[in-house]
Amino acid sequence: MTFSLVGHCAETGQLGIAICSSSIAVGARCPWLQPGVGAVSTQNITLPALGPQVLEHMACGLSPTQALDSALTRNGYSQFRQLAAIDYRGRTAHFSGSETLGCHHTLPGELCVGAGNLLAGASVIEALVRTFETSGGQLADRLLAGMQAAVAAGGEAGPVHSAALVVVGELTWPIIDLRVDWADEDPVGKLAQLWAAYRPQMQDYIVRALDPTQAPSYGVPGDE
Repeated sequence: MTFSLVGHCAETGQLGIAICSSSIAVGARCPWLQPGVGAVSTQNITLPALGPQVLEHMACGLSPTQALDSALTRNGYSQFRQLAAIDYRGRTAHFSGSETLGCHHTLPGELCVGAGNLLAGASVIEALVRTFETSGGQLADRLLAGMQAAVAAGGEAGPVHSAALVVVGELTWPIIDLRVDWADEDPVGKLAQLWAAYRPQMQDYIVRALDPTQAPSYGVPGDE
């Protein structure tokens, strides 16, 4: 039903998640990130509260593994949950309960961790992680490359309908927050198109927020 890739860039300090699902609007429920703390994907039979709770525990000094254990114990029903997490140091943790759907797999990698359920096969997550590890470019580029490799390796066992890409850096808000909430086909491809359109504008939006006097032209009527 869902697979995700959680990653960290040691050079920039950015943290990011790319995710897709057969369900609608996966980006509204599953990816959770906090600058300077970590990133968490909570999926399978999703409890969104787990994301903020894991981040809160990591912010208080717990390791990702300790943070996952604490949040899962607090909420119960852990047998239905699947999570993947990374902290600002690049330490990872993952969990798949006994009731995780279908063929499922989790795999830590170098500064990343992949997780999925109802997969076409375990090789999907292996392709996800290995491609991230060997790809270049920005963190967002590497996350999407991993997702596209996972799709090419078979992806989910059924159709996928939504996808999301979220990246945080030094600012208190996400520098990238792109979503395909519903597509009849290839939401990961559509997400990649969104990133290609947003990438050359990303820095402009940051400048506009931090120093409007230096903002480039908005290109709208009345703008001078």
